[in-house]
This record gives sequence, C-alpha cells and structure tokens, in this order.
Amino acid sequence: MTLAPDASTLDPTAAATALDAQDPLAHFRDRFVLHDEVRSYLDGNSLGRPLRATRDRLPAFVDEVWGGRLIRAWDEQWIDAPVALGDRLGAAALGAAPGQTVVADSTTVLLYKLMRAAAAARSDRREVIADTENFPTDRFVLEGVAAEHGLTVRWIEPDPSAGVTEAQVRAELSERTAFVLLSHVAFKSGFIADVPAITAAAHEAGALVLWDLCHSVGLVPTELDAWGVDLAVGCSYKYLNGGPGAPAFAYVAAGVQGALRQPVQGWFGAADPFGMTETYVPSRGIRQIISGTPPILGMQPIADMVTLIEEAGIAAIRAKSIALTEFVVDVVDSRLARFGVRVISPRDPSIRGGHVTLDHPAFREIVAELWQRGIIPDFRPPQGIRIGLSPLSTSFAEVAAGLSAIEERLAARQVE
Repeated sequence: MTLAPDASTLDPTAAATALDAQDPLAHFRDRFVLHDEVRSYLDGNSLGRPLRATRDRLPAFVDEVWGGRLIRAWDEQWIDAPVALGDRLGAAALGAAPGQTVVADSTTVLLYKLMRAAAAARSDRREVIADTENFPTDRFVLEGVAAEHGLTVRWIEPDPSAGVTEAQVRAELSERTAFVLLSHVAFKSGFIADVPAITAAAHEAGALVLWDLCHSVGLVPTELDAWGVDLAVGCSYKYLNGGPGAPAFAYVAAGVQGALRQPVQGWFGAADPFGMTETYVPSRGIRQIISGTPPILGMQPIADMVTLIEEAGIAAIRAKSIALTEFVVDVVDSRLARFGVRVISPRDPSIRGGHVTLDHPAFREIVAELWQRGIIPDFRPPQGIRIGLSPLSTSFAEVAAGLSAIEERLAARQVE
C-alpha cells in the first residue's frame, strides 16, 4: 500500500479512502466492537478495542463452562489453559516453540519474578544494565530487585527519539553483568531495538537478557527462539486486545528453564498443585513461572485475538502497521509541520513500531479537547501525542479524521 500524491499536496481524506480500498486486512475491522461516538481511536497501543467474539464468548463461558461444568472444568480444561494459550501465542506471534510461554499474572509481577530469577542464576555478578527511557514499571521493579540483591544498575541514557543500540549495551557489558533489561519497542519513540544483536552481545559477556515485549507482541514479528532470547515478558491489553487488567505472559527459553527458580512459590507452580504437599517442589518446565490460581476468565479475550492473529498472519499485520505509520508521517509532514509539530519517532519504518510520537507544546490542552470530540490519541508528558495504530481494528479513514482534527485545533489556536 503506497500513497500516490506528493506529500506536499496530500489530501488525507482522499488518500485514506484509496488506502482503505486496497487494504487486504480491512475486513477484520468489522470483527471489533465499534462505537459511533468514537470518531477516531488512536490509542490502540495502550488499550485495544474488544472483539465481537469476546462479547459473545463471555456470556457463553459463564453459562456453559463456569456455570455448567463448575469445579470439574479445572480437570477438564482450566489447569492446562495458561500453557496451552501460551503455546498458541508463541506460535502465532513470538517465534516460540511449545513449552516456553505461559499466561499468568501482570506484567509487573512477571518482570519481578524473572528479574529475581535472573539475578539468582548469576549470583556471582553484581551489575545489571537498563536504560533511563524504559517504561516506569520496568525501571521501578529493577530498582527494587537491585536493592534486594545489592546490585548496581548501569543506566544507559539513549536518545529519547530513538532507543538503545547494540554499541551502547556493549559499552556497559562486562564479566560483572548479571542481566540486561530492555524493551523491544520503546514506549515513547516506537524505536525497535536490535534484539538478536544485543542478545548475542550479552551472551558473549555471560549475561542473561530480559526483553519487554509490551509494545511489540501481536504487531512486530519476533523470533525469540531463533534470536536466542533467554527471557521475555509482555502485556495483553494492547495489540492482543485482552482488555483492562488482562493477564500478561512470560517466555522462558527451554535452555535456561532448569537454571532458574522464580521467587514467588505458589501452589499452581508446584509439581503437583492438587496434591496439597507439605513442601514446595517446582513444576518442571514453564509451569514453574505460575504462582497463584491463573486468571482463567481474563484469558478468554486473549484467546479470541490470538485466533485473529493466526488468521491474518503476523507478517501481514506488520505490513499494514508500516503502511499506517507511514501515512501518519506523510500527513504530519504535509499538514501539521507548518504549525511546528515534529515527528520524534524514527522515520525509518524498519526500526519503527506501531505508534508515531508527535511533539508540540500545545498538545496537552489539545488532547483534552479532542477527547471531548470523540478523537482519542494518547498524551505523554511533557508535550507528546502518541498516534497508536492497531492494524486489524484501525482504518486509514479513522487516522485521517484524527489527524485532521488535530490540524483544526492547531489552526484555531493561531487565530485565537
């Protein structure tokens, strides 16, 4: 999908109509719950729209599975659900073979578990590497784990409009490094880190690497097995459309599972959960990452979205994501740059994820005005708007409407 008009004369509405007409994934939009009052939803990288299938599934789940099978459902299907759904997600979006992905807990809790496990597995090493531009949860959890284990954090300070590079990581690595914590896609800029190169560099130094996949899973193809990734965590309420508070997932490579022991020893991660044993013996394999009773109800929407990813194909999803973000950049250059709006995401689509961050000093006030009009982008301090685009539920016309509304508000401010 390409734009024919010169960017300097771009008509966003006409261009969007043409792009929607040639979009092979356009029909997937009808599979989502859409509301007329929302004219343009540009925050799919924070909370994805619900699926119609989920709207139908939940009542049926309550009536037929929960209500009909009751406690029997644990033996019949629920006990295996965290790993079964993890395997499906691994195959559809992560490049992960079975037995390495599990759905359980929140992103924060899983980050804590895997950081603690990584620190213990490299207990002779006293340093960890992270970056100052990572999402607050990642940094906050790391600060706590470092304090608990007496670790020193070596902070990389990347360009906020880009992200962490292999060279920056290599400059901090040493025989003292226990593990490296980074995000695959930067939550501010959308920069895509070079996962295989950074992972390889860390392994050369004998360190483990924990990747945060929150802004890439379901959008940017990943090959965790092929890239040699040790550990990864990701949420499910963005491009996996799991809903607010939906459970996260953890990936632990088969080759390191035997060397790790997660710190929250709960009954569901035990070798025999229903044996009610006196002492804790961890389950073998990926099940050991589970602690308490899995969020079975919260897994239902994720299963519906994984079905769509399986149907559409992650490569096609990525292709539309690139087309959407390219469209945003073209419209900004042709229509918004004259107001001083700057693109602070990478312009190279090969290293840009699913959102484009724009910068302007009036954006805090403008976002509040847009929300009142059914135009919903995402504000990020101090003065950034993230245009977050979920390929299967977002149309080009919707994007054009949102960007045109931003243009209108900027123009109105010039004459006020």
